[in-house]
Amino acid sequence: MTRRPSPSDLLVIDGHASVQFAGDRAMTFRVASVSDQPTYQGWVWLTGYVLNRRGDATAKREIFVQLAGLRPSPVPAAPARGGQGGRGAR
Repeated sequence: MTRRPSPSDLLVIDGHASVQFAGDRAMTFRVASVSDQPTYQGWVWLTGYVLNRRGDATAKREIFVQLAGLRPSPVPAAPARGGQGGRGAR
């Protein structure tokens, strides 16, 4: 992804975006805002939310990443919405 991300974009943040997110520090990130603050060429400050595997936000973060290393993330599976607390109908 070489274009600037937009609010609501869902991204994979890993070692391609910055060495600090390599390996088990990789995350799925939903962009809330993109800073207009001047930075190094090809880098950007993003504010957003770390998502767990169910797509729930678990932490708000501000991160500094390379545009060339950003990749769209597949949409996480939506949590089951059952009236019985996840159990089948009786």
